[in-house]
Amino acid sequence: MRGWAAPTAPPGTLTLMNPDLERERPMHAMPTTLLVTGAAGFIGSNFVRYWHAEHPGDRVIGLDSLTYAGLRENVADVLDASGGLVTLVHGDIRDRELVESLLSEHKVDTIVNFAAESHNSLAILRPGDFFSTNVMGVQSLLEAARTVGVGRFHQISTCEVYGDLDLDDPGAFTEDSPYLPRTPYNAAKAGGDHAVRAYGYTYDVPVTITNCSNNYGPYQFPEKVIPLFVTRALQGQELPLYASTKNRREWLHVIDHCRAIEAVLERGRVGETYHVGSGVEADIETIADTILTELGLPDSLKTIVPDRPSHDRRYLLDSSKLRTELDWAPQIEFTDGMRSTIAWFRDNESWWRPLLGRSPVQETTAWQK
Repeated sequence: MRGWAAPTAPPGTLTLMNPDLERERPMHAMPTTLLVTGAAGFIGSNFVRYWHAEHPGDRVIGLDSLTYAGLRENVADVLDASGGLVTLVHGDIRDRELVESLLSEHKVDTIVNFAAESHNSLAILRPGDFFSTNVMGVQSLLEAARTVGVGRFHQISTCEVYGDLDLDDPGAFTEDSPYLPRTPYNAAKAGGDHAVRAYGYTYDVPVTITNCSNNYGPYQFPEKVIPLFVTRALQGQELPLYASTKNRREWLHVIDHCRAIEAVLERGRVGETYHVGSGVEADIETIADTILTELGLPDSLKTIVPDRPSHDRRYLLDSSKLRTELDWAPQIEFTDGMRSTIAWFRDNESWWRPLLGRSPVQETTAWQK
């Protein structure tokens, strides 16, 4: 939220803009007890593991509704190894009573919200589910944070809220770019972000937002394009490329994303938005070629399937603010990240094989129903 600052207050307090709601709240310090929502999903589980490794004395309470893509197995290792410092609660962010009890019981100082429905294709088929979780769920979390009081509420968002760029556009989205969502998923994420900003302005909830580019890495559910291609290639199956094979994405390794969130929590300014992107773009056919080459498989495994409606052409984020203000830069080169990700899926078939067929939408047939 650019240009926003809390009103003047005595040291150690925040004064709400609405005098009827005024109360004292501790100023934000370094995180020590985190509520991580969506903790059993792809990015959330990697963040939980990363945070415990880098901050082994901190408490991390994970909350996840354990839908088809949220798996306890994703955090089982860190739950077992943390000596009770990392826990996982099965529950929904829309359950405000549960969230408030967790915030109070554990004296949570920081909320990091990864919880979201995120499958673009499924959003087209079931938009109501996405608005319920990604907008009303976020509002419920914010209300719990406002009621109990936290030092920071951090919202994980996406580049997709900005719409898309032309393939030959030399520019990139900045933190000042307008939100122009084109799909139900994009719109639902945008709505959640607007709720976060509104609670910052209206109730002085100390908020920050990061918009990230497309993530990849270990534990990504095999409905997403990179693990979908890798797992299908490992089985000798065709790789389904949308007809618009030259549509490009900016690719960010999930651990570099975790490092960026850490930087924002520790050094970011309350009320601000930061973009997290690698600057590395690749089209979907290049992704397929990279995977087939790494696995020594033929190009003939590539096949074209119908495009989904409102398929965005290109995303690219300007991450200079994060790099300049918070001294962050991606550390994992795309080539190395892809190679290690392919190797992880090759070596962890026991993780991904039971998940095949669990995705509620099949890309090759969804638009014919």
